[in-house]
Amino acid sequence: MLMYSDAQMNRDNQINALRSFIARKVDCIILSALVETGYGPVLEEAKKTKIPVIMIDRDVQASDQGLRLSIMGADFLMEGRKAGLWLADYLKKKGLDDGRSPINIVQLEGTTGSAPAADRQTGFADVMRDHPNWMLARSQSGNFTTPQGKAVMETFLKADRNIQIVYAHNDAMALGAVQAIKEAGLRPGKDIVIIGIDAVKEALEAVAAGEMNCTVEHSPDFGPQVVTALRDLRDGKKLPARIWTIEGVFDETNAAAVHSNRQY
Repeated sequence: MLMYSDAQMNRDNQINALRSFIARKVDCIILSALVETGYGPVLEEAKKTKIPVIMIDRDVQASDQGLRLSIMGADFLMEGRKAGLWLADYLKKKGLDDGRSPINIVQLEGTTGSAPAADRQTGFADVMRDHPNWMLARSQSGNFTTPQGKAVMETFLKADRNIQIVYAHNDAMALGAVQAIKEAGLRPGKDIVIIGIDAVKEALEAVAAGEMNCTVEHSPDFGPQVVTALRDLRDGKKLPARIWTIEGVFDETNAAAVHSNRQY
């Protein structure tokens, strides 16, 4: 039997749901943490009652990771690196980076305190260090939403019309940036290079249409992996501490071939 609780994007609701599951003596708990912090006490309670906790997609802070059994999902750090590496290759191929002239970059951050936002920022910054002429002019949270991504991009454009690159921590914010750039009388994907993360259908369509330039895949399809993990636990098998998902990178060369079949 599967029990499910929608926490409505509220960490305290998540914690209350976890305590309810523990009280009902479930066999296993699957959790995607809204933010990294604050879960230690309830994870301690789960561990004391010998209920394994498997994280999916988002992890808890490092000091609490010993309290969960495994983490299943993407490498957020690698997603940020993939975005940066794609940009370096793209600028080189297009003859847009001579290694000396400043490249003006703005960043739309995800939810402050979340693992995806922190790691995607760090991964991209790792690549930036190899390109000293890349300048992160502005960086602000758009909270992973299209309306807030648009609002932040509008603010950026009012302060500086010479933005060359937008790096968004997810596609929703990237699509918000597309709207803001259009309304500012500029051409998204041409006047300003736009990179997102997730590879959702709408973003793939934008890439195929030339209004975004790249989206790094973040697969939400954890269902089959979760079922396999639960069966392995039932059969007494030991789960690895980390279970990775396989993810690609989509741009003008391959987005059109996959967007029509995307289910999310």
